[in-house]
Amino acid sequence: MDLRLYDTLTKEKRPFAPIDPGNVRMYACGPTVYDFAHIGNGRAAIVFDVLFRVLRHRYGADHVTYVRNITDVDDKINVRAARDYPGVPLNEAIRKVTKETYQQYQDDVTALGCLAPTVQPRATEHIPEMREIIEKLVAGGFAYVAEDHVLFSPQAMNEANSVMPRYGALSKRSLDEMIAGARVDVAPYKRDNTDFVLWKPSKPGEPSWPSPAGIKVEGRPGWHIECSAMAWKHLGEKFDIHGGGIDLVFPHHENELAQTCCAFHSDRMANVWMHNGFLQLESEKMSKSLGNFFTIREMLADWPGEVLRLSMLKTHYRSPLDWTLKGAEESAKTLDDWYAIAADAVPSEPSPALIEALYDDLNTALAMAVLHSLRNAAASGGGRERGEFAASLRLLGFLSMSAAAWKGRKQQASGIDAAQVDRLIADRAAARARKDFKESDRIRDELAAMGVAIKDGKDKDGKPVTTWEIA
Repeated sequence: MDLRLYDTLTKEKRPFAPIDPGNVRMYACGPTVYDFAHIGNGRAAIVFDVLFRVLRHRYGADHVTYVRNITDVDDKINVRAARDYPGVPLNEAIRKVTKETYQQYQDDVTALGCLAPTVQPRATEHIPEMREIIEKLVAGGFAYVAEDHVLFSPQAMNEANSVMPRYGALSKRSLDEMIAGARVDVAPYKRDNTDFVLWKPSKPGEPSWPSPAGIKVEGRPGWHIECSAMAWKHLGEKFDIHGGGIDLVFPHHENELAQTCCAFHSDRMANVWMHNGFLQLESEKMSKSLGNFFTIREMLADWPGEVLRLSMLKTHYRSPLDWTLKGAEESAKTLDDWYAIAADAVPSEPSPALIEALYDDLNTALAMAVLHSLRNAAASGGGRERGEFAASLRLLGFLSMSAAAWKGRKQQASGIDAAQVDRLIADRAAARARKDFKESDRIRDELAAMGVAIKDGKDKDGKPVTTWEIA
């Protein structure tokens, strides 16, 4: 069964063939760590975590390298560093800020069920690689120095007679369209409006490093060169998969592709480019001005991470995702059911039907239908069916705890005293045994008022038993 992935560059879904099956390499753009990450960042983390898990399943956990970068050079970081650590040298203050915000991000995406990437490089630790790529671009005639800036020339790239793609190939835009559709910085030292910054002189109060290309004043890198440098350092000149949100296609990924291909005279940076769709909340674009901008941390205060994860995986990764309260509530109920059936089962192997769905360009929407079918088989079947269901859920990043822990977490979050509930259920059982149905009904109503739903049934020996859950 082929693994098929959709490539943004070629606009087609085709069989995935790694450059080296012994070391499948993927890169995903991570956050700019100036504050808590928003829930849209969470979607990207979950999408490429699922891809990471699928690749590990197919090629082996030791044969997949996943790089997700950390951008720790940014104007917003500079502002916060100066605000939070006055009097501390700027580079040191920036490190303090980004150490804290990076850990916040790591904790949040771990709570979403994401595995740790193989490597999580920081931009500030790859300045030498950035300078080296810039030197190559200047030497090749693809970049030039002007007023202590180094600028990349898309025009020079398109005029080069080589195997390199044309600038605009990824976003499918012409140079004129890019000028019209982007916020172009107008500067007298630029040869063309589409030229973009690889390196710029640092202003007072900004972090700085020795500059490339013979520039005497210290400076700092542009945004796009960072990922080219980190991908090169950890994955090589050409690798298998590059991922990120759809908003990164232009200009960020377009510029990454241009820089890397020109620096190494290559036809590709990555063999496959993958992009997840936008996330909106209750059918509206997420925006601070609309008051519907939420961080992962804020969402985790209201929902377990697996509820957020399931809500996002119901929609195919390339489609826009509409986050709704109703959808989250449905996901919570679904997980309660899945945990009750499969959390304590001994996992075997994931269902072939689930693998087939995931191998079809991570079709998690279809995978959800498969999981519901597996759930029904597990509920009426034996250990084999429950084991297959459990293994399938674990492959997608679910069942991170036992059934008792999942139920206990919900009970703890509700503020309900489990011991008190158990006492009331015992009192109700005693009332029923002596046929005091008025008292039995009173206790049932008291439990309902507490937010507890009870269910009467029989155990495997046919004896009466009452179970309960948060309503």
